[in-house]
Amino acid sequence: MTRLFTILATMLMLALLTTFGFGLYTMSLDVSVYKNEIYMVHFALGLFTSLGALLVHCIIFTYFLGTGRWVKEVGLAYALPDAGYPKTTRELKRTVFPPALYAMLITIATAAAGAGRQVGAWHWSVHLVLAILAILINVWAFRVEYRCLSTNGQVIEGVLAEVERIRAERGLPTSAEDLLGQGR
Repeated sequence: MTRLFTILATMLMLALLTTFGFGLYTMSLDVSVYKNEIYMVHFALGLFTSLGALLVHCIIFTYFLGTGRWVKEVGLAYALPDAGYPKTTRELKRTVFPPALYAMLITIATAAAGAGRQVGAWHWSVHLVLAILAILINVWAFRVEYRCLSTNGQVIEGVLAEVERIRAERGLPTSAEDLLGQGR
């Protein structure tokens, strides 16, 4: 999952920076025959970047909900102590959720401020400040998410190793053999 997340986070960061760059370029054009076309590129990039940010951070939410539940269920099935792996996954989930949520909320706020700016309801500086904050908060969230994903991967590997140890102790076939139907 860390490899996939790295790719998605990199693509999202490039999208955020590209959208920001087009926004700055649009602001620099006082009167130009191309200003409206460049603004439309900024608008489309902003829309897709906002949706991309929601997607990436929601994937993180879903991943930690799913793996946390899996670790809990395996822990119950194999009588693993709660103080070990299940507790760690809960702590990782509690660590990763706030930054991911803040990143999504600031991205939504930035898009809303851009719409507010377009209709003339808000000053351009609100959208600019929120855009800078969106980039910074997403970078922070990516770092926290990556660190938690890496740790969670180690937890999953530890749970799998512990399960295989317990299965061997009980004289059961390995999980792989059992999945292939060879353990019967």
